[in-house]
Amino acid sequence: MNVSRWTSALAIVGLMVSAAAAQQPGVRAMNPDQVKMAVQGICPVSGNKLGTHGQPIKVKLGEEVLFLCCQGCTKQRVNPQHWATIHANFARAQGICPIMKKPLPKSPKWTVVNGQLIYTCCPPCGKKLQSDPAAAVAQLNALYQQSLSTRQR
Repeated sequence: MNVSRWTSALAIVGLMVSAAAAQQPGVRAMNPDQVKMAVQGICPVSGNKLGTHGQPIKVKLGEEVLFLCCQGCTKQRVNPQHWATIHANFARAQGICPIMKKPLPKSPKWTVVNGQLIYTCCPPCGKKLQSDPAAAVAQLNALYQQSLSTRQR
């Protein structure tokens, strides 16, 4: 096995170990980037599962911070179909409006807070999230972790 395959295999194992550790009481949870990669799932350019080409690359696309599967994708255009899948993954993992604590509607509104896409039930809730960005992102990360732990069961 060549070095790049070993690196890819280690990155995938590292993500799997981190995901498993997050499920066990008393074990350190995944960091926010690992959580976001797990929820995002695929590369917005290639559609490949994140981690299949080594450590995903963190980039800023517009106002949003996302991950690409490899360096080669930094020179390519985002595929609208993959972009839609990623946004559906984020909305499904978030599940509720962080302000109203109710399930998100079929066509939720959204806002970007500190690079993170956050869905809400209505535009006023999006404005409320902007008043305390750190708390909004922390709450989003908690919702994502909860979603990931539910998926693992």
